[in-house]
Amino acid sequence: MKKVLSLLTLGLFTLSFAQLTEVKTHTSKAEISVNDTIPDGWKTGGTATVLFNQSAFSNWVAGGVSNIAGNVNINYDANLKKGNWTWDNRFMFGYGLTKNEDQDYRKTDDRLEINSLVGRKAFGNWSYSLFANLRTQFTDGYSYDNDADKNYETSGLFNPAYLTFGPGMLWKKSDNLKFNLAPLTSKVTFIGDTLWKHDPNNELANEDGFVNNDQVTLFGVDPGKSSRYELGFYASGYYKVKLMENVTMENVLALYSNYLEDPQNVDIDYTMNLAMQINKYLSTNLTVQTVYDDNAYQGLQVREVFGLGVTANF
Repeated sequence: MKKVLSLLTLGLFTLSFAQLTEVKTHTSKAEISVNDTIPDGWKTGGTATVLFNQSAFSNWVAGGVSNIAGNVNINYDANLKKGNWTWDNRFMFGYGLTKNEDQDYRKTDDRLEINSLVGRKAFGNWSYSLFANLRTQFTDGYSYDNDADKNYETSGLFNPAYLTFGPGMLWKKSDNLKFNLAPLTSKVTFIGDTLWKHDPNNELANEDGFVNNDQVTLFGVDPGKSSRYELGFYASGYYKVKLMENVTMENVLALYSNYLEDPQNVDIDYTMNLAMQINKYLSTNLTVQTVYDDNAYQGLQVREVFGLGVTANF
């Protein structure tokens, strides 16, 4: 399964790469690189979206559970251009809660991500680049069991946290179409001591990280350690397209292969955001995120959020 996912993802990325790099062999003097047409200085802006979902049942014979849910998403861009140099920054924050009848509030989303990329023009739409990415969450996450006494912490703020950085080459046609290739990328995973209390089967681990005589790891970090270092190949892409009037789709893809261990197991993180604008403030939003990281979970993780949103631009 791992090899199939890895080969499929690399195949799709290769196809996209071939399509994006299909350019004319002759360029007229009248054609100017997009970087040359962007004025120097800062360009900033962002969006804040609040999504609502709600269901209610009363004496409903077919059955059902009343619930209410809400999600807040904030994206903010701060990009600088000065001569042949560019510095792109994106801040992404997301948090969501749901309340089912006869249950406490539970998280549906929790995301804190910061991206920063410095580029210097090389030729055409290509630039030398240096990027950094930081991912973590705001609040604690728990593994829920029918017995409330067995609920235990599985994650938290900077617990884990992922720091990825490295040099590479950036291809950028516009702010809505770009990708970055970084063949010498460092990735560091950090976790705190509190997560070592339990293994994924809700069993206590001893001080050496053993459960039932089997040594366990958390997010790939070995027992007794607080971090894990990886060196590998990183590729990321961003594509935002207008599908029709008032309907836009945003695609964000990140791939990572660790040279030091199981390079065939490619980490995948793909997010699709579909926004259907109703008027200046109201929109219907659909977000689908798929993650494959065998150090965190032996399988494909999928997250989907859909609802009516109130959007503000700033």
